[in-house]
Amino acid sequence: MDRFMKLALLEAQKGKDTWQNPQVGAVIVKNGQVLSKGHHETYGQAHAEVNALNNLLHLSDAQNATLYVTLEPCSHFGKTPPCVKRIVEVGIKKVVIGDVDPNPQVCGRGIKYLESHGIEVIDLRIHAQINQAYNFFHEFKRPLITVKYAMSLDGKINQTFGQRTIISNQTSFLDSQKLRSKNQAILVGENTFRIDDPQLTVRKTDLKFPPIRIVLIKDINTVNLGQRIFSSPEPIWFLSSTRPEQEFPKNVQIYTDQWSVEKIVEFLFKKGIQSLLVEGGSSIQADFVEANLIDKLIVYLAPKFLGQGLPAINKNIGKVMKFSKPEIVWLDNDLKLTAWRER
Repeated sequence: MDRFMKLALLEAQKGKDTWQNPQVGAVIVKNGQVLSKGHHETYGQAHAEVNALNNLLHLSDAQNATLYVTLEPCSHFGKTPPCVKRIVEVGIKKVVIGDVDPNPQVCGRGIKYLESHGIEVIDLRIHAQINQAYNFFHEFKRPLITVKYAMSLDGKINQTFGQRTIISNQTSFLDSQKLRSKNQAILVGENTFRIDDPQLTVRKTDLKFPPIRIVLIKDINTVNLGQRIFSSPEPIWFLSSTRPEQEFPKNVQIYTDQWSVEKIVEFLFKKGIQSLLVEGGSSIQADFVEANLIDKLIVYLAPKFLGQGLPAINKNIGKVMKFSKPEIVWLDNDLKLTAWRER
């Protein structure tokens, strides 16, 4: 890979608040020298190409320069003007892109615009690992779905029904917080919501776009407003079979339907949610298995033996799902296993 594209990829990874936009990095090069760098910092604000231009000592230096950008420049009006128009205006003569943008609003249109205005375009097709959820969302028309749970050595996620059991250690807990921060929505079922009383927040972070907390529940009117989820201002979506008869805090939205896993996934796609983290419990995990809708599996395996208890999948499904060879990481005495669904 070209060294300037490597610099652009490193720059792209600096974007932490891009939300439903991709992480993108850009480098402006002239006569073999890097003149400036830029990345997309925040959803709704300037894109990487514009930030790189703004970081030039003199904008006139862009004349006849080469722009390296990790993703095809946008060609449409969204929250910001099209980047391709700005690239043409400043006199860039060549654009090297890492990949074509899979978003149908762009998807080759940016390249055509640049070429039609006399700019040479080179597509490296590097297929970088950044923007996995963004790419998946636009290719498969649904969010990338990760199922995560903590489990004992004998395959149990809870010791006694109706009572929470702490399985994993503090290091695993902190790692799971990072996992939450990388997803746009977190989903739990009714039993987990009532028994664990989770906040579903990302602790110790200043995320501008924290994950939406989603609870699947049969009857919204049975919800106790004293539960911990209501103690913080991050958005909450309840997916209920009944309409509310009581007032809820302003950060709560309630959507009524006869929800199935398939309906949930379709609903999230329409809402633009690109990545979903399913955090339990065993019944909803089983539903995602049965619906064939797991893309990534993360298991925190604790060196404990619980004996009689609740299994990770609480349903006799009879379905075989094959995953890639797991990536294994030690988290003190716990093991973290990460595997991708084979396609």
